[in-house]
Formats: sequence, C-alpha cells, structure tokens
Amino acid sequence: MSGTRKSTFSIVAADLEAGEVGCAVQSRYFSVGSVVPWARAGVGACATQAAGVAVYGERALHELDRGATPDEALQRVLAEDDGRETRQLGLVTADGRAAAFTGSECLDWAGHRVGAGFAVQGNILAGEAVVDEMARAFETTVGPLVHRLVAALEAGQAAGGDRRGQQSAAVVVERAGARSASREGIDRVCDLRVEDHRAPIDELRRLVGIWTSWDAMRGANRLYERRDYAGAADAMRRALERGEEAMLLYNLACYESLAGEHEGALAHLRRAIALDESYRALAADDPDFEPVRAAVSEL
Repeated sequence: MSGTRKSTFSIVAADLEAGEVGCAVQSRYFSVGSVVPWARAGVGACATQAAGVAVYGERALHELDRGATPDEALQRVLAEDDGRETRQLGLVTADGRAAAFTGSECLDWAGHRVGAGFAVQGNILAGEAVVDEMARAFETTVGPLVHRLVAALEAGQAAGGDRRGQQSAAVVVERAGARSASREGIDRVCDLRVEDHRAPIDELRRLVGIWTSWDAMRGANRLYERRDYAGAADAMRRALERGEEAMLLYNLACYESLAGEHEGALAHLRRAIALDESYRALAADDPDFEPVRAAVSEL
C-alpha cells in the first residue's frame, strides 16, 4: 500500500470577485497534476490525495453541482469506500464554502486547515507548520488566484514540505464565463504541470510567469480585435510593469502604431529588436506598422 501513497500538500480555493476556482499541488509523486487537482467553473475545486482516487475529484464536484454542501459532498464520495481512512480530500465551492477530510490512516504528519474560500491539506509532511504556512500565505498574498495558489505552495515548501522530498507540481484554475470571452471555448484559464523536477514549485513559478505574459497578451488581443488599439496598448503597458519582454514590447509597439502613438511605437519596437533580433524581420512585413512604415524600414 505504501508504494501507492503520495506525500502531498495542496490547496483548493475560490476567488469570488474574479469568479475563479482552482487547485495547486506539490508531491513526491510523478505527474501529480494528472491525479490530484480538479476544478469546474461556477461549481468548485477539489484535491484528492494520500492513497488518492482521481475520480473522487470529479464525483465531489458533481455532488456540489447537485446542491450538496462541501461536507455532504465528501461524505457521499467516501460513503462506500472501505479504504476511506487512507484518503485525503479538500473541497471548495465557487461561493467560498470549504471542507476537508483527512483519514485516520494517512501517514504522519497529515492534516488540513479550512478557511474562508479555501482548504489546505497534506500528508507525510515535515509537520503541521506546512499547512499553517500555506493558509497564512494564501490569506496574505495579493493578486490573481493563480499567483496566490502558487504562493501557498511556496510557503508550504519553505516550512518543510513533504518529508520525502519533491518531484511534481501543478496548478489548475477555471473562470466562470471564460468560454464565451475567448476563442478557446472553455472555462479553464490556467493548466500548468511540472511532471518530474528537482525543484517543481520553482519551475511551476517560472511557468506561471510565462503564463501571466501570455494571459496579458490574450486580453490585449481581444481589445485589438475590437479595434480598441489604445486599450490594447494600455493592457500591454500594465503587463510590462512586471518586467521587460521582447514579445510584449513588440505587441505594444503594434498597438501604439495603430492608435496613432507613433513615437512610442518606434521606441518600443527598437527595444524589442534590441532584445530579440528576429523582430526586425517580422516588423518589416507586419501590417500593424503601416502607419509608421517609412520609419520602420530605417530601423
């Protein structure tokens, strides 16, 4: 039995203002993201771990969708499970109600914390400080749900994390209404996994940084498609406050060119090319630069 257990810590949480639900997890287990985290926009998020059964995440969310409270949903999922005392689950609704279950046969240290809009849980941990610090980090971190979830993992690891070490990590977030707001047609806005890594949470944080830039570009592109070029440029400027990236600078230059902000467009295009020479050739044929074509040809 011990070979199937995952030394794992996770958080499920809801952001009521953003209409988001999500789960983040780290484990001394290969590809933990394929088993533990579950989320459904407008319904909730679930983590199923320890001697985890992946389908329990789906079943718990189904129970929530049918109107069960978080506690009722967990009770129904585990009701006929002879191995329930080896299971650990955390569950949160889209409106912020949460519950967790830690079976009596989960390996020490095992336990959970439940707060307003979240539940944190872990097993085979260095100690209860892991879940305490995860809860503290989530409650005190400011920003989008994705970043708060990963901050909780970072705090848990800093407090000792899994007694057996690290291997994989994942974060999943869904947003109500996202399917109608983008071309993707789904509510899942973030789904990142680190399958096997010596420092999976660090790697997950790096991936979240890339995701953040791409998410900003997707938002700006929606404004661009509506011909709100000034709004798209503003969105790119906010994204660049987190750090300079050639791709963001190039897109900003495109939007500024179309918005009539020609001086800024050329300055940002020059900077993008300085960081990545490939943007010189791209700009040469990009119709977004038609308003400043003569100047672009001289760069």
